[in-house]
Amino acid sequence: MQEIKTIGVLTSGGDAPGMNAAIRAVVRTGIYYGLKVMGIRKGYNGLISGDIVEMNLRSVSDMLHRGGTILHTARSAEFKTEAGMKKAVTMSKVFGIDGIVVIGGDGSFRGARDLSELGIPTVALPGTIDNDIACSEYTIGFDTALNTVKDAIDKIRDTATSHQRCSVIEVMGKNAGYIAVNVGIANGAEAIIIPEKEFNFNNDVLKPIIEGKHRGKKHDIVILAEGVGGAVELAQRIQDETGIESRATILGHIQRGGSPTVMDRVIASQMGAKAVQLLKDNIGNRVIAMKDNKIVNYDIVEALEMTKTVDEEILELAKILSL
Repeated sequence: MQEIKTIGVLTSGGDAPGMNAAIRAVVRTGIYYGLKVMGIRKGYNGLISGDIVEMNLRSVSDMLHRGGTILHTARSAEFKTEAGMKKAVTMSKVFGIDGIVVIGGDGSFRGARDLSELGIPTVALPGTIDNDIACSEYTIGFDTALNTVKDAIDKIRDTATSHQRCSVIEVMGKNAGYIAVNVGIANGAEAIIIPEKEFNFNNDVLKPIIEGKHRGKKHDIVILAEGVGGAVELAQRIQDETGIESRATILGHIQRGGSPTVMDRVIASQMGAKAVQLLKDNIGNRVIAMKDNKIVNYDIVEALEMTKTVDEEILELAKILSL
């Protein structure tokens, strides 16, 4: 087995706060162990095109507090083809890259698996605000996104109370409701609508709003996951049925940006360091994950076969607290 002397690091798919902390950890841990570290820009596209630069300690200075990713990111249709993957392997050899750390979501993990199968040891880190990576209890960027949404809803609540409105707020998460459920509880939502659980408009939305109105409540918050969609239509329907003025807010990509929280900085640093430690020991084809609040790793094929669902207990808690 070839000794790993040079590693590459790339970010792929959607950006997430804390990715820079993970990159920093990869670079500094690699240098600590005597490895050469190459930054691959623009994800798998950069690996195919050779947009690769050597990184040093100075390359990752003054970046812990910055959102996004200094290596930039992209989704690569070409990499999904056999020809694209062959180009990526060739370019890795051109730059002397013996192993790669990939930071991203499920799609990025599949790319990492393909590289491993083609002979390049690869370790993947879960970086997505959606927290929807099946093998990991936590993904880099999730906590920052939650706090960003919490702050936005607090502001929306102020104006909703002033005008005695119902606010329907659509949050990100693709087809996952983790952001919606957590901010729904944190912000005292009357209703939380997520893709993983069917909802009944009359019982789950209208009933708590009307009951709250009868108790003298002056505002209402409904959280809607983007995988369900239709925030504008839902707000109009609530207004038509209740007579309560209702407004829809789609928070969009503000949820991805911003300075990462302490939690995201620390976890990203732990995961980045662990990825390098595996590669220096010639261990590839792995995914870094969190289980029981500890950093662990899984075979990448095994990780991609795992499934994840929203905890029924937290859904029940949300229902209880919405009374």
